[in-house]
Amino acid sequence: MKISTKGRYGLRLMFELAYHYNKGLVPLKEIAKRQEISDKYLEQIIMRLNHAGLVKSVRGAQGGYMLAAPPEETTVEEVLTVLEGSLCVVECIGANGVECKNINSCPTYGIWSKINQAIQQVVSNITLADMVEDYLQNGSSDYVI
Repeated sequence: MKISTKGRYGLRLMFELAYHYNKGLVPLKEIAKRQEISDKYLEQIIMRLNHAGLVKSVRGAQGGYMLAAPPEETTVEEVLTVLEGSLCVVECIGANGVECKNINSCPTYGIWSKINQAIQQVVSNITLADMVEDYLQNGSSDYVI
């Protein structure tokens, strides 16, 4: 499994919203500038996150975006699933509801299953709040909020 720029940038965008949680709306242009990502590309990403109910938007001169739920309630898995779709490493382990017909005879099924379980364990147990906390403990001093 390879996470695309959409998934990577989407997590950075959600980090920004988590970092600014309870501090008001965050304009997308500010996020784009701080993260050095095209605001046009972030617009595409934020639309998907908004449609999925992970963010809220307010239009107008004082508008911007905010998380729809507290950072403790949104996992990396939720964000990546919205932006990437299935996080399964191979389709034969249940990606998109497809079950492999060769489960009992496939010598690699167990390996793929274990890798998939490990990924799911990690992404489902890291919240946006965890990302912010980790950043504050280990982040770069170059980052200006």
